[in-house]
Amino acid sequence: MTQGVKKMHLNEKRLSTKEIFNGKVVKLSVDEVRLEDGRNALREVISHPGGVCVVPLNDDGEIYMVRQFRYPFGKVLMEIPAGKLEYGEDHRACGIRELKEETGAEADSFEYLGCLYPTVAYDTEVIHMYLARGLHFGDRLLDEDEFLDVEKIPFEQAVEMVMRGELPDAKTQLAILKAKALIDKEKENKNKG
Repeated sequence: MTQGVKKMHLNEKRLSTKEIFNGKVVKLSVDEVRLEDGRNALREVISHPGGVCVVPLNDDGEIYMVRQFRYPFGKVLMEIPAGKLEYGEDHRACGIRELKEETGAEADSFEYLGCLYPTVAYDTEVIHMYLARGLHFGDRLLDEDEFLDVEKIPFEQAVEMVMRGELPDAKTQLAILKAKALIDKEKENKNKG
């Protein structure tokens, strides 16, 4: 390396961007980037405002899941309640809203479980995960174009379903397993005290 010249390592610098599509949910652009070795390359990027998912756990140890048709896969999937953020929207507020809309539930406790990047190679989406407890129910407030069924599943059964590959949705898998780890840790601390 020449003295005084710093080499980029594990970094790509955007040189230009061209918007290809601007839709209701996503935007697609093609960016030209400079690689660390000085060559240029193209990157296709889907911009997404992000989302929230919620593990709603009742006092009987059951979680509320939703079944809905997922068009890209052409089939009904079972997932935890979730929804898309509006650009700039607070993810906690979005999670509270989506839980109410999809299940009719409100929660006394809404604990943050962290976030996940579902598709790091070409998508900016970040999904925030929550565990909702102390549930009370009212009417659902589904979006005009939203059709889904709500189903109660024993929490431990949902964990087993994740481990058997029966719940292929990434956000559902991770949020359930993170909720399980948190609950197990709480039980362990209670037994120590």
